[in-house]
Order: sequence, then C-alpha cells, then structure tokens
Amino acid sequence: MITFNRTLALCLTLCTFGLWGISASAAELKVGDKAPEFEALDTQGQAWKSTDHVGQKLIVVYFYPADMTGGCTKQACAFRDDLSKLAGQDVEVVGVSGDSARNHQLFAKKHNLSFTLLADTEAKVAEAFGVPYTRGEKSVKAEVDGKEETLLRNVTIQRWTFIIDKDGKVAYKNTKVAAADDSKAVAEAVATIKKK
Repeated sequence: MITFNRTLALCLTLCTFGLWGISASAAELKVGDKAPEFEALDTQGQAWKSTDHVGQKLIVVYFYPADMTGGCTKQACAFRDDLSKLAGQDVEVVGVSGDSARNHQLFAKKHNLSFTLLADTEAKVAEAFGVPYTRGEKSVKAEVDGKEETLLRNVTIQRWTFIIDKDGKVAYKNTKVAAADDSKAVAEAVATIKKK
C-alpha cells in the first residue's frame, strides 16, 4: 500500500509538472478575468509585448498547433482573408504556436499572412493563458519558393482562441475551435463585445 501510494504520488507529480510530455495548464482563465501580460518573438525575431497593444484595440490571441499543417493553414488563411473586416472593427489578430520565428517567417511567406505570429517555443504564453500543450520534437516539411523546408518544433500547443478587450480582460474564450471557422466565430464575438 505504501509503495502504491508513493508511485501514485510520483505519477501525479510527473503529470502536474509536464515531465511526461503533457502539460498541466496553469490556473484556467475565464471570461472576465484579467488577461496575462506576455511577450514573445514575432516573425521578424523582434520582441512583441502585449503591454504595447492591449488597450489600443481588441486583441485576438489564437493558439494553434503547428505552421504548415492542414487545419492550421486553413485557420491562418481564414484570418488573413477576414483581416480587413476585423481591422475595420478595431481588432488586432495574433497567432501563437510553438514554432520558431523562422518557421513563422516561412509560413507567413508561403501563405501571404500579414498579421502577427508569435514564437512560443517554451510554451510560456500558452501556460500564462492555461492552454494545454505537449513537449517533444515534431517536424513538418513544406515547399517554400520552390525549396523544400523542414520546420522543427519542440512544443505543440492546443487550438484555443481568446479575445482581450480594451480593459485588458478576457472577453471571449473558445477551447473547442473549428480551425476553418475560427475567424467567423471571432467576428461574431467581436460584434457581441462591441454592443456591450
């Protein structure tokens, strides 16, 4: 019995601290909570700080698993196609994944993405928002400008979307995102937020 209890305690500890490749999320954010402040490298390798943006516009922070994969590409391209409508509603879109700034650069180039992508290579932003993720090296191959590129990542973040209002609070949260329809769901949420 003592051995079983110690084993159970060890299993719980390993799972809690993500040592088996699965992360336990931090305290879960709810609508109405203050959004965490965060910083990560953008596509150009420059530091992007939420404190420079929150309060200026509504900020859509969408987490996604990987650059160049099917669902993630559909999601990004839908945001790209709806960006002018969202920008007209005073909305800024920020995509976050465990990919590097270089991966994001290739992804943005291949699909003409004109919004910010952040490299959350250590899952610090995901943890701040309570978004689950897994550790472990994964790769995706893609052709960019006629050359085959291999995009490596060590963190794979789940697909969740948030909207931060001008007061810095979480105004919208979706943990069951349909990749291709995310931008439409966000547009509807923005319309509701703006009515309040």
